[in-house]
Amino acid sequence: MQLNNKTQELSPTARPSFAIRALVTLSNGTLYVECKLIASLMFLLTFLILLNVVTRYSGASLYWVDESAVYSVVWLAFIGGSAMTRLRMDFAVELLTENISAAHKKIAKVAAGLGVLAFSLALVWMCLIWFDPLGYWQAGFDAKAFAGKSFNFIYTEKTQTLNWPTWVMYLIIPIFSLTMVIHSAANLVEELGWAEISRFPEINLNNAESIN
Repeated sequence: MQLNNKTQELSPTARPSFAIRALVTLSNGTLYVECKLIASLMFLLTFLILLNVVTRYSGASLYWVDESAVYSVVWLAFIGGSAMTRLRMDFAVELLTENISAAHKKIAKVAAGLGVLAFSLALVWMCLIWFDPLGYWQAGFDAKAFAGKSFNFIYTEKTQTLNWPTWVMYLIIPIFSLTMVIHSAANLVEELGWAEISRFPEINLNNAESIN
């Protein structure tokens, strides 16, 4: 899947600042990577499901396939949710906004954008507390010492069948929080009129209704 990362050109007098252009470009580039990851994860998930079916019917089932499929779905959901935010495909209740003026509708969109940005920033802060990279560094990257001092066992736990560190699987949450900050900030500056709203004609939205 390819994206058109170009935004519509502004008039010279209304050209956005370098910081805003950089933010929009970063958001569009992140969306491009997310679309590639979504396609890859969908392929991986399909492969795992088919592998599970074949091995079960052949009497040689692989015990780690189910857990792999579950984590693939989790990563797919978070990455897809982030991409949908940038594409403004998140669901919206339009019972109020469809009956107000364009000016008030813009205010509502900006208020909603601020809410999403505030939530994303709060999620980043929560992830910093949860993963506590500074505390882990102070413990010399010793998972047991860190757990004994903080009672935070995120770096000592393993997944049930894959036997992978759980913090690797949980990384999708801080990644999601960061991409949500980028996308929500880009959406907000576009809603405020500081930059033209980015269009992605290569992505088929299927004429989705009730989206932002």
